[in-house]
Amino acid sequence: MSSIKHGLSIGLERFENDFFLSLKVVGKLTHDDYKTITPLLDSALTQVTDPKVNVLIDASELEGWELRAAWDDFKLGLKHNNEFHRIAIYGNQKWLAVSAKIADWFTSGEVQHFENLQDAVTWVQNNQ
Repeated sequence: MSSIKHGLSIGLERFENDFFLSLKVVGKLTHDDYKTITPLLDSALTQVTDPKVNVLIDASELEGWELRAAWDDFKLGLKHNNEFHRIAIYGNQKWLAVSAKIADWFTSGEVQHFENLQDAVTWVQNNQ
């Protein structure tokens, strides 16, 4: 008998117009995950004029996206594109580096991949 490992941890902090969103994903991202993430982010950002969002994604245990979740991710990115300042993606899977480069094309902010968690945290928290 095999078990499917899945989990999602979300943290959202705010200081004035600046937000720090942290995500830890285990297994595959699902449409249901985005049904949790999207309203949380939408609700927080609608309360602020000109929000700036920095994101840390711990994808060290991410195995990919369901097709519908990939579409959800694209829609979320389009909706909040101008609000993302920095997105750090942490994990040592080779495809994450490619994903970060592609995401950088479609995001007004910066997107970088890191294989070291502390480097990712340091970079994303550097708000210059």
